[in-house]
Amino acid sequence: MKIFFIASSCYIVFLMRVQFRPTNDPSIDTFRVEYIVGPCLLLSLIFNYEFIPSEILWSFSIYLESVAILPQLFLLQRTGEAEAITTHYLAALGAYRALYIPNWIYRYYTEGAVDVIAVMAGLVQTGLFADFFYVYFTKYVPLNVPCVDESSNSETRLDRVLKGEKFELPA
Repeated sequence: MKIFFIASSCYIVFLMRVQFRPTNDPSIDTFRVEYIVGPCLLLSLIFNYEFIPSEILWSFSIYLESVAILPQLFLLQRTGEAEAITTHYLAALGAYRALYIPNWIYRYYTEGAVDVIAVMAGLVQTGLFADFFYVYFTKYVPLNVPCVDESSNSETRLDRVLKGEKFELPA
C-alpha cells in the first residue's frame, strides 16, 4: 500500500510539473514555500519523540502537512476567485482534517494516549481552514437557495456549482 501511495504521489507531482505546467501562472503564484518548509524542519529537529532520522522525518511530515494548505489559500486570496471544484475540494480536505479531532478523542478514551505532535499540528491545520470554512458555508451553503443576482435566471447555487461556475471570494 505504501508503494502505491508513493507512486501515486510521484505521479501527481509529475502531472503538476509537466502536463499541467501551463496552467500555473508564476505572476500570481508567488508564495515562497521556503517560508513553511524551513520552520517545519526546525520544529521537527526540536520537537520529536526521539532524535533519530525516522522520527525527525515523521515529525517533519506532520508539521509540513499542517501548513501545506497555505499556498493554496494564499493563491485563492490573491486571485479573489475559485472554481467550484477547487472550493469543494478544499472543503472536503478541511472536513477530513477536522474529523481527526473526534478520532483523537476516541483514541484517548480507548487507548489512554495522546499524540501531542499530531494533535497540535492537526489543530493548527484545522485553524487555518477556519476562515475558508466561514466563507465557504456563508457563500455556498445552502445550495438550494435561489441566487439573487439578475444574471441567475432563477438558478440555485447547486445549479451553478454543477455547471462549474467560478465563485468570487472576498479579498
